[in-house]
Amino acid sequence: MKTVRIGGACAFYGDSSVAPTQLIAAGVDYLILDYLAEATMSALGAMKRHRADLGYAADFTEWVWKDNLAELKRTGTKIVTNAGGVNPRACLARMEQIARDAGIAMKIAIVEGDDLIDRLGEIDGQHELFTGAAFPPHDKVMTANAYLGSGPIARALSMGADVVITGRCVDSALTLGILVHEFGWGEGDHDQLAQGSLAGHVIECGAQATGGLFTDWEQVPDWAHIGYPIIECAADGSFVVTKPEGSGGLVSEAVVAEQILYEIDDPQLYRLPDVVCDFTTTRVEQVGENRVKVTGTRGYPPTGKYKVCVTWADGFRVMAFMTVVGRDAARQAQAQADATVTRSEEMLRGRNIGPYRAKRIEVIGAEASYGANARAQDVREVIYKIGLEHDDEAAFAPFLREFDSPTTSMAVGTAGWFGARPQVTPVYRVFSVTIPVEEVPVTVTLGDASDTRTYVGGAGRFDPAAVIAPARGDTADVAAGDTEVPLVRLAWARSGDKGDAFNVGVIARRPEFMPWIRAALAEGAVLSYFAHEFEGGANPAVVRYELPGLGALNLHCKDALGGGQFSSLRLDPLAKGKAQQLLDMPVKVPAALITG
Repeated sequence: MKTVRIGGACAFYGDSSVAPTQLIAAGVDYLILDYLAEATMSALGAMKRHRADLGYAADFTEWVWKDNLAELKRTGTKIVTNAGGVNPRACLARMEQIARDAGIAMKIAIVEGDDLIDRLGEIDGQHELFTGAAFPPHDKVMTANAYLGSGPIARALSMGADVVITGRCVDSALTLGILVHEFGWGEGDHDQLAQGSLAGHVIECGAQATGGLFTDWEQVPDWAHIGYPIIECAADGSFVVTKPEGSGGLVSEAVVAEQILYEIDDPQLYRLPDVVCDFTTTRVEQVGENRVKVTGTRGYPPTGKYKVCVTWADGFRVMAFMTVVGRDAARQAQAQADATVTRSEEMLRGRNIGPYRAKRIEVIGAEASYGANARAQDVREVIYKIGLEHDDEAAFAPFLREFDSPTTSMAVGTAGWFGARPQVTPVYRVFSVTIPVEEVPVTVTLGDASDTRTYVGGAGRFDPAAVIAPARGDTADVAAGDTEVPLVRLAWARSGDKGDAFNVGVIARRPEFMPWIRAALAEGAVLSYFAHEFEGGANPAVVRYELPGLGALNLHCKDALGGGQFSSLRLDPLAKGKAQQLLDMPVKVPAALITG
């Protein structure tokens, strides 16, 4: 049976440069490299405005491409990546220059059409998908890009490309495009398309699929040499997750299940340009050491729309940090930070400038991000963080002037912060809308050959009525619990951001634990436990979903991140620590359940 081996070599702009070399040596057929988070798009857009030859992921050209070019040529390993950012042609030009200098010829295709910055009038008038906000002013918009699907990537590979460079596409499409090309899946092969999309979802975050960020972190050997993920995909869509022989890391059912649940909301409505995925029937099975087989994902016809990510500049912010050491360090730090902000706002009034529109003080080391669940006592060493926002960049001058002054006038033990002074930076926000796929022509260019078409998909369109929700499982009677344990004794968990929301996927360590997990993680109980996270949210809510195939729950916590991503002043705007916080939640169980 034909098997295609694909390595996940990059999870974000800034990931380790060792992964591509490791995976090429392991003998993969393809590398996929994912560089584009929503916040990354705004940064790349700003770069392109500064210089017309920028706006792509230079980490790819200067590290991955330059360092591995000869080995890529020798092995025939192909690459699919969204490193093109907002300027695929500039990325291509730099790659071709590097290849010429090395005397190596490679066939490089680029995908264009996702960039809608010159078509704002066609998507204006829509309200934001998740908040209902009005469209931002056009002069503030930095980028506007449709999330393309797998079709253009498959087309580029069929034209003979060794490397495919895209702009914005859904992360999983990097993998799905390869599989569509290799196996000839059609638009109606919804289950295969869903499985292929899940394969991409599992490896798009690199070593998170091989033990990175795993709950039981002490079971993961050799972080320094962690192996990056390899998926071995079959024509029916099933795939095995593994890693290079002899590398560090861990591939287990729990590790892979955590990654499957990462950054999803409704697991039955995972909408992608090619297919709507249903993960509630997905199963994982250990089939060897560091080998996990994934099967059972269902697919439905796509919606016929691309999601469009608009990033826009909305004022300015500053983040400042200061160390305080000694008795009552946390209380002294809070008082000092409050005083510094008060003094700065009084100076603003003297200049006829309004107050900061948003303020957030967090004492790091005193478990500020845990709210009422904090346990820190008698902390004697902390760092306080002050985050401020204002529409006017000039409003930060008093704060920048006064920030260091407490080192000789306020808290004893103020030790300073041995780094760069605080900097004023733009606040970038994400605005999401949709556009019909037939209105977005996409061009694939390989050398002198060019192909422009729309990727409309099959005649069918997604019908929510076709989706049958799984039956809710049994919920234990908490009155029968005679002992209390932290949730981590019963479950693994992984969390991630979803705009101004976050999810926590919770997987039972043993099937008999699940009724007790359900009883503890009622929607109201989770809302109460995370009350501090919902502060300032317009419509805070928790929605719970069941995933019977994985023995898991998914908790979608809405209006919970203070804006999310780079528009939030919070310590953990990407929700990386929320699962760890929830795993400390006390759960009542019978003592015999955990000792038997």
